Amino acid sequence: MKLNLKAALLSAFVLPGLGQVVRGEQVKGFVLIAFANIFLLGALFLILKGMGSVLVEAQLTGVVDANAVAAKLSSVAPAARALLACFAALWCYAVADALVDRRKGESSEQ
Repeated sequence: MKLNLKAALLSAFVLPGLGQVVRGEQVKGFVLIAFANIFLLGALFLILKGMGSVLVEAQLTGVVDANAVAAKLSSVAPAARALLACFAALWCYAVADALVDRRKGESSEQ
């Protein structure tokens, strides 16, 4: 299997940036991995921060108010959606970048 295909599959199905690390582009790979983690953790933090009061109230009362959950999610959704869109763009870039062979004259077989 070509190294480019292996790298693209790793970036697509395991972690964006891992394919670059396997191909020998460690700096680019670790930067992509760092940004992927920042985007995902940022979105998770925003959603959990927004949902905190609803979750505490549900824990204390034992009743989950679906309308309150929907209202809280819609209030934090734009920022979380923006971070998740950035992650999706980064994911697409990592997969496309892993497929492209920039090394001239070298074999990409392994």
